[in-house]
Amino acid sequence: MILRAIPTGVHGAIDYLTGGALLAAPKVLGIEDDPRAALVLRSAGGGALVYSLITDYELGLLRLLPMPAHLALDAASGVLVAASPWLFGFAGRGRRYWLPHVLVGATEVLAATTTRTEPSAG
Repeated sequence: MILRAIPTGVHGAIDYLTGGALLAAPKVLGIEDDPRAALVLRSAGGGALVYSLITDYELGLLRLLPMPAHLALDAASGVLVAASPWLFGFAGRGRRYWLPHVLVGATEVLAATTTRTEPSAG
């Protein structure tokens, strides 16, 4: 059994911080010379920001997307980001190109599976 310990408000803050960080990550990590590696991280970051804005949680703006659907998107994104170096053929460029994707993806899946599906009362 997976313990859902992360409150939705905390998850929301993590979403916005992570989304922004992923948009900047290719430059910061020095991997923007590979358009595939850069696009995966930027797409994951931009997508997370967009669906966070429409999620029905404390930090959502429009509150259209139910939290369980948001978490499913997070998990699917995490799996895709983690697998992307091999799916899109840039793993061979070295650890600096594949390791961030694997770590980000695994963290996304972990957050998705340990976040509560309902906002805290109060």
